[in-house]
Amino acid sequence: MAGGGNAAMPGMKTVVLSRTLRRSDYPEVTIVAEKPEDTLAALLAKPGKDIWLFVGGLLFRSLLEAGLVDTVEVAVMPFLLGGGIPLLPPPARRAKLKLVGNKVFRTGIVSLEYGIDYGHSEPDR
Repeated sequence: MAGGGNAAMPGMKTVVLSRTLRRSDYPEVTIVAEKPEDTLAALLAKPGKDIWLFVGGLLFRSLLEAGLVDTVEVAVMPFLLGGGIPLLPPPARRAKLKLVGNKVFRTGIVSLEYGIDYGHSEPDR
């Protein structure tokens, strides 16, 4: 947000889910502190285009369990790590994914887009 405005995504409305930020810090941004599932459901009920979410694992798990996420984009980086942070922290429901798109970049990064099949989700074991 440095420099003010929505430089990252011009022309798009920005909603930030945060318990610490205040609206007065970023007047051009809608700050939501409570019930992100309700906020997202209300946004989805309005006419318009796609909603992009950039969230951490706990909130992603909560939105996924509420049935509010229809696609997931995952990037595969061209290097190996000896560990990492899980995309979904436990306990999380398993969700069947269907590959709906992919893109390979010159850098070796591969972007994978998956649709979520809620009909075949099951509790993690």
